[in-house]
Amino acid sequence: MDALSRRIHILGYGNVGKLIAHSLAGIPNRPPITFLLQHQGIVNQWYKEGKSIGIVQHGTAERSSGFDVELTSSHVRDRLSYMETQSTIHSLIISVKAPATVEALSTIAHRLGRESTLLFVNDGMGILDELNQKIFTDPETRPGYMIGVSTHGLRTLSAFSSALYGIGTIGLGLMEQQGFGILEQPLPTLSPSARYLLRTMTRTPSLAAMGLTAIDLYQLQLEKLVSRAVVDTLAVMFDCRNGGLLDNFAVTRVMRLLLSELSIVIRSLPELQGTPNVDLRFSPLKLEYQIVSLVKATASHESSMLHEVKRGRMTEIDYTTGYILRRGNDLGVKCVMNYMLTQMIKGKQNIESRKIEGNLPFNESKLPLISN
Repeated sequence: MDALSRRIHILGYGNVGKLIAHSLAGIPNRPPITFLLQHQGIVNQWYKEGKSIGIVQHGTAERSSGFDVELTSSHVRDRLSYMETQSTIHSLIISVKAPATVEALSTIAHRLGRESTLLFVNDGMGILDELNQKIFTDPETRPGYMIGVSTHGLRTLSAFSSALYGIGTIGLGLMEQQGFGILEQPLPTLSPSARYLLRTMTRTPSLAAMGLTAIDLYQLQLEKLVSRAVVDTLAVMFDCRNGGLLDNFAVTRVMRLLLSELSIVIRSLPELQGTPNVDLRFSPLKLEYQIVSLVKATASHESSMLHEVKRGRMTEIDYTTGYILRRGNDLGVKCVMNYMLTQMIKGKQNIESRKIEGNLPFNESKLPLISN
C-alpha cells in the first residue's frame, strides 16, 4: 500500500482511540497516524500537552509522539500538520461519543467512499442505522463498517492522557452493508483498507485485538451495553460513584427490575435465535453477576454518563438503554422500568443544562419590591 493508504485517521480523542494510537506508535514499521479534531480549543490543548498521547499504568506514565493533527472544521489550519483535506481517508477509527458521531462524520463524509473502512470503537448501538439514514444513504458508495468492542479498563486523565487500570481485549468484526455479517469469509475477499486495518490492529500486542464472528461480536456488544444501561443510569440517578451502588438492598432491587426487562428483550432478539447458551449468558442472574463484578472493579470511578449530566451535556442513553427500548418495541416487549429511567436521565440532564445556562425559572415572589 502506498503512503497515503497506510495512514490511519482517528476521529476524536476518546480513551480507546488514545490507547490504539499509543499502541500503534510502538510497533515496528508503525503506520502514519492523524488525529482529526473538531475545534480549535482541543487543538490548543493538543499543543499544551506536548503533541503526544499519555497512558498511565500502575503509576507509570508513558508518552508517545509523532502524530499528525488535522482540524476538521472550517477554522484556520495554518498551525497544523495534516494531509491534503480533500484526499480520501482509507482507514478511519471513530473515537467520539455516540451522540456526536453523525455530526463529526458529516464534516469528512466527502473524503469517505466505498474504498474506505470505518472502525467504530465508541460505546452504544444503533449508530450504523443512523449513519445509513443521514449520511451514507447510497449503498453503492457507502464505506465498509467494522466494530471494535474493547474490554480494556480506561479512565480519562486529560484530553490526551488516559489511565489503563485493567488489561482486556478488543474484539473486531466486519459489518455487511445490510445487517450483520461475519468475519469468516476468506481474508483475500476483504477490501484492501479493511484487510490492512484488521492486520494492523491484530499485530499490535498491547491491544490484544482479535477477529470475531459477527454473532460473537454482537453478544459482546450487548453485554457491554447492559452494563452501561444499568450502572451508568443508576449512578446518575443516585448521584454517586460506581461503588455507591454496592451493598444497598434498595438499589439491588431496582437493578434486578431493570435486568429482568433487558434480559427478556435480548433473549428474544431474532439475531440470537439458535445461538448456543444465549438463555444462560443473558439470564438476569448472569447479567447481575457481570454488573456486580464491574462495579467492584470500578468502585472509585465516576461514570461517564454522570460526568456528562453534571455538565449538562447530552448523554449516550439513546444508544444504550434506548437501543433496547427500540428493539423491545419491535418485539412487542414493553420495558416500562427502563423507559422511565431513560426519561428521568434526560430530565435530569435538561435541568443541569438549564442551571448552567442560567435559564431556570425564577420565583417572582422572591424579587425585591421596587418603589415607584
